[in-house]
Amino acid sequence: MAGIWIDDLPILAVSQNRKPLSFESLEERFDELLDAVLSSRRTAKEPALALSSCSRAQQDFALHWLEVIIRTNSEMGFQFVKHASRALELMDLAHVEEWVIHAMDMYDRQGLYPGSKAFAAVDDFARDTGLRPVTVHLDEAAGVLNHYIHGLAGRALRIENGDDVFTDTEVLFLPPMLNRYSDKQDNFSLYKLTATYLWAQTRFGTFRRRKATDEPLSVRLHHFADQARALALFFALEDIRLEACIKRELPGLGRQIDVFSAGLGDVKRDATWARLVEVLGQEDASVDTTLEQLEVLYASEIVIPEPRPWQGSLRLELAEQVLAARLQQERQELKVRLAEILNEDENSLDADMRKIELQTLDNSEGTTELMLEIDGNPVTPPPDVRRILESLLLDLEEIPPDFLVAAGAGDYDPRAQEDRSAHDVWKGAYQEEGTLYYDEWDFRRRHYRKGWCVLREIDMRSLDKPFVEQTLEKYHGLVSELRRSFEALRGVECRLKRQTHGDDIDLDAAIEARIQALSGREMPDNLFSRPHRLERDIAVIFMVDVSGSTKGWINEAERESLVLLCEALEVLGDRYAIYGFSGMTRKRCELYRIKRIDEPYSHDVKSRIAGIQPQDYTRMGVTIRHLTRLFRDIDARTRLLITLSDGKPDDYDGYRGEYGIEDTRQALLEAKRAGIYPFCITIDHEARDYLPHMYGEVNYTLVDDVRHLPVKVSEIYRRLTT
Repeated sequence: MAGIWIDDLPILAVSQNRKPLSFESLEERFDELLDAVLSSRRTAKEPALALSSCSRAQQDFALHWLEVIIRTNSEMGFQFVKHASRALELMDLAHVEEWVIHAMDMYDRQGLYPGSKAFAAVDDFARDTGLRPVTVHLDEAAGVLNHYIHGLAGRALRIENGDDVFTDTEVLFLPPMLNRYSDKQDNFSLYKLTATYLWAQTRFGTFRRRKATDEPLSVRLHHFADQARALALFFALEDIRLEACIKRELPGLGRQIDVFSAGLGDVKRDATWARLVEVLGQEDASVDTTLEQLEVLYASEIVIPEPRPWQGSLRLELAEQVLAARLQQERQELKVRLAEILNEDENSLDADMRKIELQTLDNSEGTTELMLEIDGNPVTPPPDVRRILESLLLDLEEIPPDFLVAAGAGDYDPRAQEDRSAHDVWKGAYQEEGTLYYDEWDFRRRHYRKGWCVLREIDMRSLDKPFVEQTLEKYHGLVSELRRSFEALRGVECRLKRQTHGDDIDLDAAIEARIQALSGREMPDNLFSRPHRLERDIAVIFMVDVSGSTKGWINEAERESLVLLCEALEVLGDRYAIYGFSGMTRKRCELYRIKRIDEPYSHDVKSRIAGIQPQDYTRMGVTIRHLTRLFRDIDARTRLLITLSDGKPDDYDGYRGEYGIEDTRQALLEAKRAGIYPFCITIDHEARDYLPHMYGEVNYTLVDDVRHLPVKVSEIYRRLTT
């Protein structure tokens, strides 16, 4: 019960000595809170009557959560009180709170109708609560499953949470939790088997075509009068073929299939299914074999078994849309890379006259190697080209000759346009390549909104103007002073004592050695001291606010600060990266690459600094979480995350005030737990009202005048790292 609060005090402690509220009081309170969704037909009478028989602690709990929920959606508030008394009858307050959070997560991810259904399914949730000791959640299993799937042959696949079990050929959608079996390890094994089965669909050709121009599978099934029966029969037949493939490739998982199948009373054990197992279990069986058997059996009275728990379902049209888009993309990428390979060849023939073929070679390990043949000469494809070829061969039985043609001068280069659709994210293109999804902390619910923010990294625009040179000229005196002061920090010298060799006598060690000698003991030989330089091991990421409020003086001061800082850090030798951040709503959070941690301070970086311009809003939590993730790949004794901002967190979709501040604070706590030291430099005169709560009393500084910002930033960094 300790996790349940109201007005910063535990509900039970507040309510244990108070009388329950009457029906009239509850109805009046519900009418006030739910006025927007009540009508003459829909009243608060029934929920109030049901809750009037509950204890005061339960009533206060329900009122507290109603107030929290209606800040998000009033209809969800009504659905909550409609089922609250039943939830309180079935579960204790801690589990009822989990039910509320689960329903609100469904609302966040999928909308009002699924969220309302989650509130209505209170009996199912209560039953699942009793299975908690054996339940495996995808959140806790995803790490192991991702490593496992990445280790299998075939295309790199992602694992994501889904309401159904299926694959679109790039993502494996798995249920949020599994508790089918009474043993937790069995439930994890079911997750693993389910992921393997979906992987097998992509690896062994369930969606594969002979040629790029062939009709997709969904079209090939159109001639059957009963589409649903044809698809169900195809799925059952394909299951036999895929099971045989899994057993050949992964015998351990094959044994797990047998164990789980034995408990299902499998209906496939009559003579017809035995014959199908023999035909579809052959090593050379393909999806065409499955379709041939479908044609034979469709008109028969064969009983189609229900899909087994790990099979999920087939989303043919969705998979085919993803496959078609991937074929087009990979064809263009392959053409561009082939042109680059030909350009490296000294052969004088034009690219369109060169003959390129693909050869497949079986090696001694039993695997297949891919080899390009250019004008009859074998060429080992680079890793990225091999990846494209392998991916194409998962979707096509053979790569068409028109795919093996080098791009001409006017051809589209997909890599040059990698940011072409960066602004499509907010339009709903959640599966756009390059997007990342981050949780956001809802302090009212004391819970993360899962995968709530969509973030994309894009390069800051480059501006080919002499801004850096002009800044260095403007601050030429300060630049010289900064370089001198930072040179002194490059390595702090200390003297190591009690050394076996050195350039001076360690007096303390010599005196102790003399005393030992007089007492008859052997004199030690560590009587010297020598100088030693302590090398710096610091990595820092600068997180620069480029929201719309930085327009004008502030934007110029930020850019000048970064120029002076880069000049100083180049002298110092610390590793550093610079990213700008802005965006508009949770669906379009943007991180602008100005300088990566391993990128030199080059003309490109200087052009990006010159090109920094004000963007949209200031959603800080998602940016901090992403930069914390980037820090995982940086090995340094000291890791700093320094924010340069002109104001508090703010976005127009409700990410402002206490909500934005609390999410940012939570993200900063996550960074600290990851061993990162956050610090904020701000010019907001109201900063003292919120920054101590977010960063801590000593982890921020206020620059009173924006015109002093370029002078102060380097000075502050020097203080932080000495």
